[in-house]
Amino acid sequence: MEKLAIGIDIGGTNSKFGLVTADGRVVAQGSLPTQHYPDFDRYVEELSVAIRQLVEKAAPGAPIEGVGVGAPNASFFNGTIENAANLPWKGIVPFIEKLSPYFPECPMFVTNDAKAATIGEMVYGNARGMSDFIVITLGTGLGSGFVVGGKLVLGHRSFAGELGHTIINPGGRVCGCGRHGCLETYVSATGICRTVFNLLADHTEASEFRGIPFNDLTSEKITQAALAGDPFAIEAYEYTGKILGESLANAVTVTDPEAVFLFGGLAKAGKYIFEPTGRHLNANLHPNYKNRVKLLPSGIDGMNAAILGASASIWHNAH
Repeated sequence: MEKLAIGIDIGGTNSKFGLVTADGRVVAQGSLPTQHYPDFDRYVEELSVAIRQLVEKAAPGAPIEGVGVGAPNASFFNGTIENAANLPWKGIVPFIEKLSPYFPECPMFVTNDAKAATIGEMVYGNARGMSDFIVITLGTGLGSGFVVGGKLVLGHRSFAGELGHTIINPGGRVCGCGRHGCLETYVSATGICRTVFNLLADHTEASEFRGIPFNDLTSEKITQAALAGDPFAIEAYEYTGKILGESLANAVTVTDPEAVFLFGGLAKAGKYIFEPTGRHLNANLHPNYKNRVKLLPSGIDGMNAAILGASASIWHNAH
């Protein structure tokens, strides 16, 4: 019977979980509303029950190789989730300690969601066979993962590689971390919305965005407008790609990657984000790296990306 890994992605709204084969096929999946469980012990209990029911229904008797978890502010070394702003449990949550008794024979790994996506790209996606690359996840914020010599860079406390929280404009936009001018305040789903409103304030031309309240504007609407030729949307992506490309040029000098992968909602804009990012990346690269770093889309199935990324740590750490 085919071996399976359990992948769990803990989001602020829902926790998704699934059974994944070594070649990246999601056999079955389910979800649990994260916010419905303010008591963490109850959450872990309900999560474990839901996963066991999924196994019994979809793959009874299948050997489970391990449980991989992706979560915001997760510490790989400590098996904890630490001070995650969008989760109902505050402080340091001993996730692996609480979950492991429900799966006593399974190895478990927890890492942050962007690093999970990075491992997923290496195991299942377009980074297979690469030893040195960077993954940028463009969602509500900007997540990132760095692989050097075939190993994910974790750092002393497993919080290394947070490119989204490098300051690119001191005194600039307020970030959720409490500082000003972090990269993710400019390059993210929320960042590009802020950019559109700045452009509207600085120009007088007509635009469909002028009738949209800020809280109703989404990166998806901006992407659709760009694809339809809206000049404000195209300019917003140009500005976003400029800042991302410049930041990636600095990141390249640190790890010398073969490729940079863009993943997430903004990456769906295609040429509108890839073209300016690639142009400004190459324009700002040191001569040693110029035209030698590939900018590529993710090869992970977008619908199952979170589950795949979480499960990938099991296959990756098993080798």
